[in-house]
Amino acid sequence: MNHFELLGGELACENLPLSKIAEAVGTPVYVYSSATLERHYTVLRDSLVDAGLGEPLIAFAVKANSNVAVLATLAKLGAGADVVSEGEVRRALAAGVPPERIVFSGVGKTEAEVEFALRTGVSEINVESEPELHLINRVAQRLGTRAAVAIRVNPDVEAGGHAKISTGKADNKFGVSLSEAERLYANASNMSGVRPVGVACHIGSQITDMAPFEAAFGKMRKLVERLRGEGMAVERLDLGGGLGVPYFNQPTPPSPADYAAIIARSMAGLKDIQFAFEPGRMIAANAGVLVARVLHVNARPEGRRFVVLDAAMNDLLRPAMYDAYHDIRPVTPRQGEPQAYDVVGPICETGDTFARDRLLPPLEAGDLVAFMSAGAYGAAMSSEYNSRLLAPEVLVRGDQFAVVRPRPTYEDMLARERPAPWL
Repeated sequence: MNHFELLGGELACENLPLSKIAEAVGTPVYVYSSATLERHYTVLRDSLVDAGLGEPLIAFAVKANSNVAVLATLAKLGAGADVVSEGEVRRALAAGVPPERIVFSGVGKTEAEVEFALRTGVSEINVESEPELHLINRVAQRLGTRAAVAIRVNPDVEAGGHAKISTGKADNKFGVSLSEAERLYANASNMSGVRPVGVACHIGSQITDMAPFEAAFGKMRKLVERLRGEGMAVERLDLGGGLGVPYFNQPTPPSPADYAAIIARSMAGLKDIQFAFEPGRMIAANAGVLVARVLHVNARPEGRRFVVLDAAMNDLLRPAMYDAYHDIRPVTPRQGEPQAYDVVGPICETGDTFARDRLLPPLEAGDLVAFMSAGAYGAAMSSEYNSRLLAPEVLVRGDQFAVVRPRPTYEDMLARERPAPWL
């Protein structure tokens, strides 16, 4: 469920027409619904608790939407943060996420990032390779502390809605093999700078079939049992994220309750362990839209109609990057038969195309359209390509809104650069 519906014949976010935001802030603009963020988080949390999985750590994947106001909205509900850089640690802290609810993942942590995480006191660092384990041990010894770590396992399970977001196969860069995990866990138990607290996995994103989850969870349970059988303590099992969301053109994915039931069945009888999860897309995707304005409609004699928007691939990269589908809705739908449009942006690349032959209500210059399901990997992946200003971000609650990331000025953009002294 999301809170973007027609209100008086006009698309609104909660109780606020999107046209009012566009008029005040300009376009393109990202708009997020507080009610949707809160609902998606609480539905997941309650499903996990009701399934008998204790009080899990739900660490929102900051990479999906790193806006501090979005993170703060979730932090107030008890969410933690799954981070992959020092910058994301800092964003989580700025949003009020306690350090003990931050999980530091990622295959390429630098020594400086490890030190910052340890000084901050994050809950755990997910170890993704043997060299990284030795790096963390070395930094922790230098700081006179012992780092809580989890060994991230690559369970060799294929999943994910696109090859670029599948992370659990043996040929993906993430994690270590199951056999390697046992050896590294044993080695870590004998190191003075680290304390292994658990194991972790994450097999991909936009997963709509429960079978890959069930296969991965079964392997992780057996790993925990083998480690405990060898006399090693395993306190936490981090099962990652990846549950798919409805992108309007796809079948409805399994519900959080279905997801929780699979976990409960896979882990039945496993005692004295805390479960951790790293959802991102399932919480944020349908909580946000990108609002853009039609610059003009270019109807060619041979029949193609191009709708040229003021939003571009630098604002919403997913269609160009992943061939991703986003439902496109007129903010104020016009009467008339739907027409086939190629929806494009102004960037000088053919790849700056959001949709081809998309059936939409009639559109004219000046109309507003909303890209649905844009709350995850939208603003977070945006750039200033073609020297275009970053789109602002707006958070809505009820009939009120706040600009939580303003649109920079051209002066702001240019001020970040300096001429070389010989120029």
